[in-house]
Amino acid sequence: MADTADTPAQNSSDASTGSERVEIRTPTVADGTSLWRLAAGTGVLDVNTPYAYILWARDFAETSVIAEVDGEPAGFISGYRRPSDPETLFIWQVAVDSRFRGRRLASRMLTTLVDSAAPHRLETTITSDNAASIALFTGLARDKNAEITTTTLFDEAIFPSADESGEVHAAEDLYTVAPLS
Repeated sequence: MADTADTPAQNSSDASTGSERVEIRTPTVADGTSLWRLAAGTGVLDVNTPYAYILWARDFAETSVIAEVDGEPAGFISGYRRPSDPETLFIWQVAVDSRFRGRRLASRMLTTLVDSAAPHRLETTITSDNAASIALFTGLARDKNAEITTTTLFDEAIFPSADESGEVHAAEDLYTVAPLS
């Protein structure tokens, strides 16, 4: 894998692997539909309306990233600073198009975002069966020489019933990575 050159003023990083060009940058409103398509394409993320992703790209762009491979949307991470604790970056969704998996794109996006946002602490929620996300955030903790802790945040009982929502939602465990410097 080639070295990644960061351009913090644009929250962008470029890397070339072989003949492909990877750009990781701050999303724009024009990227909102692509974020929605990427989320829907995973088949596992809770997908919100396209409007929500367009608003996200407007209001939380500085704490989110989109990755493009050869100019094509390939993945994104959406996050925000917790209002009650602005030193904490909460990661809401991580999505990588199946055609671009196995290239460490999620790890590269997460590192770019953490380096750009410079939080003291990172939080995310993960269901217990999501080995890929657990590995992603465990790897970040290792790479940043930080501790990772896990607690139950939302158990199944807090979500609407399957009869009401059309789905069974598993418990969401809170993963905290800290300290980040």
